Amino acid sequence: MKNAELYERLNHLRDLKYCDMQKKIIPTVPPESIIGVRTPELRVLAKELLKTGAYQDFLKQLPHTYFEENQLHAFILSELKDPDICMDELEKFLPFVDNWATCDQMSPKVFKKHKQMLLGHIEEWIKSDQTYTVRFGVGMLMGHFLDEDYDPAYPAMVARLRSDEYYVNMMIAWYFATALAKQYDSVLPFMEKRKLDDWTHNKAIQKSVESRRLTDAQKQYLKSLKVKK
Repeated sequence: MKNAELYERLNHLRDLKYCDMQKKIIPTVPPESIIGVRTPELRVLAKELLKTGAYQDFLKQLPHTYFEENQLHAFILSELKDPDICMDELEKFLPFVDNWATCDQMSPKVFKKHKQMLLGHIEEWIKSDQTYTVRFGVGMLMGHFLDEDYDPAYPAMVARLRSDEYYVNMMIAWYFATALAKQYDSVLPFMEKRKLDDWTHNKAIQKSVESRRLTDAQKQYLKSLKVKK
């Protein structure tokens, strides 16, 4: 599929009200780069590109012009079957990810069966100076290493992160809120000993209190650990 044909398809799928909403909730991308195509439509288009093989040329066209192209790229990578190819393409794409939506909606399924491979890359991603590379790394750690593959070393890795970036700190808070829900006894000491910066610490507690996966007693105790300002 050539660029002109792709842009025609995207514009045909455009929803102006959705476009206006997207511009408000994704402030890090230029408003003019948002066409306004809903996620289900983009996922269908991504599967079409995968089925026809047209995705191979599309993945080479970096940087993209439109937000929706980045979304398509993320959805295509999420469906690739070969772990080595997927990782190679992911490493090429991450430097161009410039917003939370593309970052968070990109979740390659193939890594569920190749977690050790993924872990090595996560350790490098979270050392990056790129906001969304770090956010993606923490997100992958949250998505794949809080259940049977959990190790207390993983929240320790996240707790050591320090950033001035809102979208990094929000992901750290989300990680710890999820970790508390899944590994409460192991993760609680990170909150008790205030291993996070004050803002992220309090945000993690806020998100935990909003969760349905913790007991009322656990929530009350976490509230008592909030940093008073």
